[in-house]
Amino acid sequence: MFDNLTDKLDKAFHILKGHGKITDVNVADTLKEVRRALLDADVNFKIAKDFTTRVKDKAIGENVLTTLQPGQLLVKLVKDELTELMGGDVAGVNLSGNPTVILMSGLQGSGKTTFSGKLANFLKTKKNKKPLLVACDIYRPAAINQLHVVGDQIGVEVYSEPENKNAVSIAENAIKHAKANGFNVVIIDTAGRLAVDEEMMNEIANVHKAIQPHETLFVVDAMTGQDAVNTAKAFNDRLNFDGVILTKLDGDTRGGAAISIKSVVNKPIKFIGTGEKMDAIDVFYPSRMAERILGMGDVVSLVERAQEQYDEEEARKIQKKIAKNEFGFDDFLAQIQQIKKMGSMKDLVGMIPGAGKALKDVEIEDDAFKHVEAIIQSMTPKERSKPAIIDVKRKTRIAKGAGRKIEEVNQLMKQFDQMSKMMKMMQGGGGKKLMQMMGGKGMPSMPGMK
Repeated sequence: MFDNLTDKLDKAFHILKGHGKITDVNVADTLKEVRRALLDADVNFKIAKDFTTRVKDKAIGENVLTTLQPGQLLVKLVKDELTELMGGDVAGVNLSGNPTVILMSGLQGSGKTTFSGKLANFLKTKKNKKPLLVACDIYRPAAINQLHVVGDQIGVEVYSEPENKNAVSIAENAIKHAKANGFNVVIIDTAGRLAVDEEMMNEIANVHKAIQPHETLFVVDAMTGQDAVNTAKAFNDRLNFDGVILTKLDGDTRGGAAISIKSVVNKPIKFIGTGEKMDAIDVFYPSRMAERILGMGDVVSLVERAQEQYDEEEARKIQKKIAKNEFGFDDFLAQIQQIKKMGSMKDLVGMIPGAGKALKDVEIEDDAFKHVEAIIQSMTPKERSKPAIIDVKRKTRIAKGAGRKIEEVNQLMKQFDQMSKMMKMMQGGGGKKLMQMMGGKGMPSMPGMK
């Protein structure tokens, strides 16, 4: 995410490295490179120019604190301006209605139908809502089928009228159905086209006028850059929508749409999509995104994801097993499953400050734990519960069963042994011993990295 922009901004800030103070000349040179980086990221020229002008005005004459270097100060100013450019504060979704009606709009191929399902799943699991998905794309039978598949996947009912070719009446009937059956959120997936056209705009405008939604959201493919921004403006001129959803942000190494769109339409980005899975949805925090763009990571989001997967009862069971020296590979496998639920390894690594830059050239597989899982699943139940019994003969059989080399089994056994000792020390308050044990050994290699 934003890899190209992050690299170019990092190079721009290197111009100030070694300078003792900020001057007109070194700031101008640095911001010239910042502007180039933004333009390469497909940010509108006027937005990029205004952005660097504001940063320059704030930087010139700024006293550099004794704890900061000129480069660090400029990074802070750029981060603050990026945060403001992308919206400043986080924008929540309006859920005040009963039922709350959310109208989804956007072009065909933007990921609108999939994101309707993601939003329904988010509201169901995170906000304790009972959502109803509504298929209002009367032109593509595949869109109706797709929404039903998505609904089945997340356990959310889908309302559709395949024979009805009137989008307004389908939407109105769906809201009546929701009121009669206790649904408190209605998410209406509308038709899209390959480009903005009058027929589509008239139809969605008519649906909007008839149902008066509490939230109108515009879904756009982040990978289309400035085209995404231009399309958002066209929709906003007709619908006056409430917020933007950026999909496929995990595939966008430039970031132009995320940076520009708020400035052009003056509407906040509310959610972002970062993958294909139904839980690959995040609330958009401008400050956190600015930090990620500048390579600072996003520790808060990482902690929040970890907390969502934290099971207090399971943690107590693990603690008891560690204390009794009964922590086995089944428990290890359960911990891996929890980590996987937090998101892709590449996304998680990007949230760790400095890790994205340090591991820039390291290939991180989407399913980074698959080889580890294969090895563990090739063990017998007794071997998983009592790893100490795994000898050379057993390792050879396990490696063959998993389709891996015996060296990989040895490496996993070694890492598991180290982790078990660390966990026991941490539980027993042996922090000093733990640091001594780790000293000079470094961290074990992460599975899935090449």
